[in-house]
Amino acid sequence: MPLSHHLLAGVVVTLGALLQGSVGFGLGMFSVPFLVLIDTRFVPGPLLCSSIALTLLLTQREWHAVRVAELKWAIVGRVFGIAAAMGALVIVPQRQIGLLFGTLVIAAVLLSASGLRVHVTAGALLGAGVLSGFMGTAVSIGGPPMALLYQHESGSRIRGNLSAFFVVGVSMSLVGLHLVGRFGMQEFLIALSLLPGVLLGYAVSRHTAGILDRGYIRTGVLWVSAASALAVLIRELF
Repeated sequence: MPLSHHLLAGVVVTLGALLQGSVGFGLGMFSVPFLVLIDTRFVPGPLLCSSIALTLLLTQREWHAVRVAELKWAIVGRVFGIAAAMGALVIVPQRQIGLLFGTLVIAAVLLSASGLRVHVTAGALLGAGVLSGFMGTAVSIGGPPMALLYQHESGSRIRGNLSAFFVVGVSMSLVGLHLVGRFGMQEFLIALSLLPGVLLGYAVSRHTAGILDRGYIRTGVLWVSAASALAVLIRELF
């Protein structure tokens, strides 16, 4: 893979990690469409692997707001979502992976922009866990279903609970990807090339979280993610 691709990908994940460190999610939704345009080998495994460092740091930073009792239902749901994603990745031909990425990114954007008010209950957490597991494993975008549940909570609670969920969920997704041959040494090395950008984005987010979690950039992120996902779909179709 050319050095220019790694450098461009580093810039993308820095911005994505800055977003997630500030508002609780967004690394995958922002980064995936651009990474697919740069090189499809960056997703899903490498981006998921590099994101573990970010979620661990965020969980430690926001641990005071984490509610472990709630997350067990979401983690159970994640298991079922991962199983479904493993099946999809085996069935979907490699040449159509771009179409899968683009379609699920659009779905994630619509889900995030829906404004749907869902109360945090055991059933809702279970369902969100299933969706998050499928989308997170298939295309590295597991945030929107969980963020939808916590969107009316404080920024600290959103960041803490989503990060704690992702620490466990992403680890399970990587195991699933390994079992279907989508995460090995090559993907791990690519993940290492993304890590500096992820860590830089987190470091900056320590100073921007109080500003960006007020919703000032949410609409812009949704539009940019949707536009880049459409670009992926157009490229694959034509």
